[in-house]
Amino acid sequence: MVDNWRADRIGSALRGENPAVLRRLDAGFAVIGDVQFLPGYCVLLVDDPDVERLSDLPRAKRLAFLSDMEQLAEAVERACRKRDAAFRRVNLEILGNTDGFLHAHVWPRYAWEPADLVRVPVWLYPRDRWSHEQFALGPRHDPLREAISGELDQLRAAVN
Repeated sequence: MVDNWRADRIGSALRGENPAVLRRLDAGFAVIGDVQFLPGYCVLLVDDPDVERLSDLPRAKRLAFLSDMEQLAEAVERACRKRDAAFRRVNLEILGNTDGFLHAHVWPRYAWEPADLVRVPVWLYPRDRWSHEQFALGPRHDPLREAISGELDQLRAAVN
């Protein structure tokens, strides 16, 4: 597998080359985040790299994307609640300010977060959290990946 999947996250997911992909969903891909300073952070990627905004999608696909986002959020919530008693909630964000393709962030939030950060947007965390090797996605996150994937499978089986 080529190691430049980050340069084309959606294309690499479509080709089966994106190692962060947890599951293919109806309108996109559930992926685990590159950084895990908040364990369980995931992203929903749209399945068409030319889609920049939610409003670019036809209504049925738009609703499917939002449904996928809700399912990923519930899977993250279930997995994180089971793994950490300090789990508080999930924050959902569709921003699009940095990456030019539609995606949604699913951030688990915890009671153990620093007092000055626990109630603010994740984007206000210090920059070192985003780049420090200690928080980079790696093999130690495999059990968390499996837990979130398992919860997604259960949720999707209940719907279908």
